[in-house]
Amino acid sequence: MGGGMTGGSGPRRMGGLPPGARPSMRNQLVLLLSLFFLLFIMFDARFRTTVGGLVGLALQPTVGLGYQYPIITLMLTGLLMSFFSVTVRHFFMDWIEMAKNQRIMSAFNRELREARLAHNTYKIRKLTELQPQIMAQSMKASQTQLKLMPITMLVIIPIFAWLAVYVTSVPSSIFAVPWQPNADLHNSNVLPNWILLYSLLTLPFGQVLQRFLKYISYRKRLEELERSTPAT
Repeated sequence: MGGGMTGGSGPRRMGGLPPGARPSMRNQLVLLLSLFFLLFIMFDARFRTTVGGLVGLALQPTVGLGYQYPIITLMLTGLLMSFFSVTVRHFFMDWIEMAKNQRIMSAFNRELREARLAHNTYKIRKLTELQPQIMAQSMKASQTQLKLMPITMLVIIPIFAWLAVYVTSVPSSIFAVPWQPNADLHNSNVLPNWILLYSLLTLPFGQVLQRFLKYISYRKRLEELERSTPAT
């Protein structure tokens, strides 16, 4: 049995992973091209302005608020983007399967660590033979997230382009935070202040929404298990 797993009759594995665990070259190429295009939008000022102007045709009348309340505009736009990215990721991810894989990977690493500390060569060899299968299973969720990234970024980056154009047009860019009473949206501290403010306003919402959707998924799964379990 051990010879069948390690002998030359089976297919060769690249990087210690089964073929199904490796993303195809086409998927990698699509991902790279998408990311290159999105980075081009962000760093080319002229193209960013063009894209931002087009997106503004829809967003300016709805959340632009006539350039009078830029903080509220940043918050509403951030909530919109967070809701979109979190819900898309939620409906394509199997959170229960991911949690199970994380538990399996954690238990496997613990067993392997204990076998090495005990110098149990037989157990180490058996666990090492199983390692590619365990890794392949745990990598499925990461591959799903990579596939979803271009989809979400194709929506989020153009909206960011609009925000960059929007911020330059507000009549008053001064705002107050607890640590600085006269902060300016146009200034930068590592990142532009408007991006830092956007993150401060919207990241907590995204975390709460994701945890809420996970809770709904787990609760639904528990109810299904309870219905399928015969009463004793």
